[in-house]
Amino acid sequence: MLRSFLVGLLAFAMPLIPAAFADDATQSATNADVVFPEDAHKKRTRIGYGRLITNDFFGDGEDRWRTGGVQTSRVWGPHWDGALPRQIGALIELRLGAEVLAPANLVTPGAGDRPYAGALSAGLHTHYGWNALEVSMGADLVFVGPDTGLLDLQSGLHDLLGVREPSAATEAGQIQNTIRPTVVVELGKTHKLSDSVALRPFIEGRAGDETLLRAGFDLAFGQVGRGELMTRDKVTGHLYRTIRSDWTGYSFVLGADVAHVADSIYLPESGGFALSDSRERVRAGVHWQGESGRAGFYGLTWLGKEFEGQEESQVIGSIRFNLEF
Repeated sequence: MLRSFLVGLLAFAMPLIPAAFADDATQSATNADVVFPEDAHKKRTRIGYGRLITNDFFGDGEDRWRTGGVQTSRVWGPHWDGALPRQIGALIELRLGAEVLAPANLVTPGAGDRPYAGALSAGLHTHYGWNALEVSMGADLVFVGPDTGLLDLQSGLHDLLGVREPSAATEAGQIQNTIRPTVVVELGKTHKLSDSVALRPFIEGRAGDETLLRAGFDLAFGQVGRGELMTRDKVTGHLYRTIRSDWTGYSFVLGADVAHVADSIYLPESGGFALSDSRERVRAGVHWQGESGRAGFYGLTWLGKEFEGQEESQVIGSIRFNLEF
């Protein structure tokens, strides 16, 4: 049902780009051809920063599968006027990430459960407007395996907290050292449904550590995202704020997507893993921003099964807090 709904929504919404549904940011981007070219010679400065921490402890309280990670973004450009530039490369985002994937039982991994994997990533991305669409594209180097040190880090944290640590069997079965160049492209279009509601269908392609094609949507109630640059978290699909506006109050977000995954380094076919026919995500969250730059986000994401041996779906949580004094 979810897959049929998302495919239908995408087919219906992407071609619809009437002026009545285009928000102010999109209209500005459409008319921004002369803004960044004339500033191309200017020195770039850092104009944005964002991050999102994800852990299943904040969700269903388990310690399994897509168990934890962090993604951060630093954005450089000549300036930001509330709209995407028309020039590729005018905005440059340095994206860094770390993720731990684990079997359901860290001490005694079950037969057929996913292997442990630690992954670090670093890459450059750019955001721009093209033919009334919002484009995000870039490339990352994804480092996977024991040399990332993430298993040792998790073991140390678990020892400090007095909870179970990954066993020797888990360590022996982990994904071994490899480096995967990865390309990510997303196309989206924001439709303003009212002064406080915006719908954004999108499609995404990824090739590298995982090769997939994804379609989905984000629905925002409130002013979050208006005149801001938002970056999509790899694991949850949540959009986190990297260039922020000065609105105050609350905004609520909903979203869902479905992906067809052709292959995954984390679930190797050579290891006997069969990928699920589709990979679904459903998410909800709330953004808050107060005075003096104080802001926060909390979100939940339901993740469907990723491989045939996965016993059930999972729920993970995501947080971000800015407390400036």
